[in-house]
Amino acid sequence: MWTERVTGAAVRHRAAVGAVWLLVLVLGGAAALLGLGRLDQSFTASGGPGFAANRAVQERYGNGAAVAPLVAVVTWPAGTDARAGDSRLAEVLERAAGPGARTVSYAATGDEGFLGADGRTAYALVYPAAGRPDLAGLAAVEDAAVALRAELRARLPGVRAEVTGVLPLQHDSALAGPGPVALAAKAACALGLLLVLVRAFRSPSGVLAPLLLAAVTSVGALVLVEAVAGFTEIGFVVVYLVPVLALVVSVHRWARPAGPAAVRSAVTGGAAGAAACAVLALFPAAFLRSVGVAGLAVGAVGAAAALTLTPVLRSVARPAPVRAARAPHGALSVLGVVLLVLLAGAAAQLRVGNPEARALVASGPARDGLDRLAAAGVPSGVLNPLEVLVPGGADAAEVAARAARVPGVRLAAAPPGWRRPGTALVVVVPVEEPMTAGGAATVTALRSALADTGALVGGSGVVDRDLVDGVYGLLPYAVPGAALAAFAVLARRLRRGPAARAVLGGLLAAAASVGSLVVVWQWGPAGTGAVTGWVPLVVGAFAFCVALEGSAASASGGPGRASRVAAGAGALAVLAVGIGPQVELALLVTGFAAGAVAGAAAGAWRGAHPGVRHNWSRPRPPLPSSIDDRDHESDRSRHGR
Repeated sequence: MWTERVTGAAVRHRAAVGAVWLLVLVLGGAAALLGLGRLDQSFTASGGPGFAANRAVQERYGNGAAVAPLVAVVTWPAGTDARAGDSRLAEVLERAAGPGARTVSYAATGDEGFLGADGRTAYALVYPAAGRPDLAGLAAVEDAAVALRAELRARLPGVRAEVTGVLPLQHDSALAGPGPVALAAKAACALGLLLVLVRAFRSPSGVLAPLLLAAVTSVGALVLVEAVAGFTEIGFVVVYLVPVLALVVSVHRWARPAGPAAVRSAVTGGAAGAAACAVLALFPAAFLRSVGVAGLAVGAVGAAAALTLTPVLRSVARPAPVRAARAPHGALSVLGVVLLVLLAGAAAQLRVGNPEARALVASGPARDGLDRLAAAGVPSGVLNPLEVLVPGGADAAEVAARAARVPGVRLAAAPPGWRRPGTALVVVVPVEEPMTAGGAATVTALRSALADTGALVGGSGVVDRDLVDGVYGLLPYAVPGAALAAFAVLARRLRRGPAARAVLGGLLAAAASVGSLVVVWQWGPAGTGAVTGWVPLVVGAFAFCVALEGSAASASGGPGRASRVAAGAGALAVLAVGIGPQVELALLVTGFAAGAVAGAAAGAWRGAHPGVRHNWSRPRPPLPSSIDDRDHESDRSRHGR
């Protein structure tokens, strides 16, 4: 077969092949680092009505829009009425926020929704001038929070002043760092990863080889992805998906016994995953396109490495023979399938959105501000206000009055200073955070109430709704399309039964990995209330590709042990990196770990009658049993090759 000819040529010219892949690793690594700026860093869904509104606000006002504001919280001494002191707060904010910033409070609007129930607490919304929905803009907002907090405390002595907000809460979470328990868990996972690799491969070269394969696959795939990002929008999420998928696939392929069957299954699994991801890349949603291009790149580069670099490394490293795996007990297999089905069912309860504010960090300056708001009876919905862009010809005050009557709205106001030629901005503060059912209902009702005014509803609170409507709304079409593409590739190599089971197993693994996020985070002790919108997309695609890889190996006679080694290595690797207080990172690594295990479990499952075809270009009747290396040798004798 052509795969044997390619691998044979690679081994004969091992020095040249090694040099080429070394150049990919070194030069490609440098190129990948330089090309990160091409990736879209906004983590927002493009194309929806909220995206259009936020872009218009950004263009006309230069800040706010998709970036949640800072929330300055001031509690005056006992006996002081917050109404009397708020003019002083407004003066301080005007100086402290800096040029180009937008602020709104009770002093500017007279709306008592800016006051706490205790009569002494007031809050103000501050949109720093530098705030933009990319990593640099978010960092600037975080710096502005520190400066604003210091300025308020310096200019308002004797007053309790705090600064909170979505970004400060996330920033404090990142700064907190893992505690002793988390550090011990990270160390245990790192040690466990080393033990898994050493036990599986039993030599230094055997341990380093799959890591080298993962490195060159990651680098090569990132270079391809960044090249595509030169002419279409590709999200920064690929930076997380590519290396983890490359690691699990590389370990899985190295853990398989050497031979033609291993090479053919690697090409088959990689091609099936690449075909499925190519379908995702065709859909008009940046997140799906990003995930699709990333998976396609890993599949292409991984297949090239399996055909060339892997046989070269085997010829040099000469890894110890892989021990045969014991067949799993029937009861355990049934239990595993039942668990996957239950987790897949939990995925139906997924709520997409940023985690609730209270779950972002347990302590810190920003959490102090959030607790102060709660103590004063101010709901957490104020952290994610909506901004309504009112067109020329419409009365901003009337729009604000209409918005204030929408159920779930705490206040709506048209600040006098929030006007530009032909437009005005209305701020709408909801009672509930947008990822909750009540918050989502408020956004929908507000859009309906203002539909005839020509106003655009934007702000940080609509980003999640756009993601649900614009991206998740495409999944009923994208998932079947990707599944059919994977089946078409697998059916050329496997019988239709095993090919169908492989695809169904991949879908089950993807759903189960998403369900694990629901169980652990939405329903678990952390109680995030929602899962960051892009995380399930990345995790599901990862689990699906891992399951296809395992299915191709299983149907061609591969041992289940390879899937277990890859699952353990992948899960331990991401946990060693990601365990800590940063909630969004913890969400991602939890999903990756669950996806590695679920994908391996689904991919290792074999039907009673697996079988393969011999050649993609000229299919022959399938054999009655799976092919291993001995089958291949007899086939060569039979056909005179």
